Amino acid sequence: MLQVLSCGVVLFPGLFFTFRKLLPCAFKKWTDADVVLVSERLVSTIHAIMATIAGYIVVSSCNNVITDRHWLAMYFVMWYGVPYMTYDIFAMYMSHYYRFRVKGHEEYKAHSFRTVNAFLRREFQLVLHHIALLTLLLPVTMFFRSGLGDFFIGCLFLTELSTPFVSLGKILIQLSLQECWVHKANGILVLLSFFMCRIALFPYMYWVYGRHYGIPLYSVPFHVPFYANLGNACILGPQVYWFVLLCRKGYRLYKRQSKTRDSITVTDNSKKDE
Repeated sequence: MLQVLSCGVVLFPGLFFTFRKLLPCAFKKWTDADVVLVSERLVSTIHAIMATIAGYIVVSSCNNVITDRHWLAMYFVMWYGVPYMTYDIFAMYMSHYYRFRVKGHEEYKAHSFRTVNAFLRREFQLVLHHIALLTLLLPVTMFFRSGLGDFFIGCLFLTELSTPFVSLGKILIQLSLQECWVHKANGILVLLSFFMCRIALFPYMYWVYGRHYGIPLYSVPFHVPFYANLGNACILGPQVYWFVLLCRKGYRLYKRQSKTRDSITVTDNSKKDE
């Protein structure tokens, strides 16, 4: 077990530091903050693809959503889920640290308690989300399910499907390609995948559970164990908040581009009049 667990412990930090070494060779003008940000996003994309594939395998293998088993439902969490969530907190801190160091903040000349504290205050929700997954998903997966519900664990893996699109958007911005059609199309995919896989997926799981037991959807929360409702609420709450932020960001981008097009049209018309 320790040998298998070490795969995730070594894989994600190893990829992170490898990208940090390789990216400056290809993008010589990038700052340390740029390199760390893109490295973090590339590793997140790799983990998301792995989780999505694992989730699809588990979900498609479980005909009975309660009793059918698949070994990936438990072992992916242990082998890669827990190591990744732990690593990602470190990677987010590194991204935060170098972003403010490049801006010239005096306290970011070296790592310190102040820089860690500033990171925790600034990224409190993301850190809390990671800690909640570590403290809720792992115990539920390992101890409280009594071997039931692998299908639903697989569904939770599928929430990572939107991550590659989110990461691609940030990487395109880093490459100054935010005005290209790829970035615009990717923005639509971000909203669709985020809503389907991180929000709509939860009522879908409750509906599947209700269909299995022949009970209506509104009765399912009173039928499932309390820890299941609590875990789903802890995961779903931040997703709704982040989806609202994504929608606001998309709306602001749309308004800004509309104003740009209008100004260009006015300029062209004025030149024609001359």
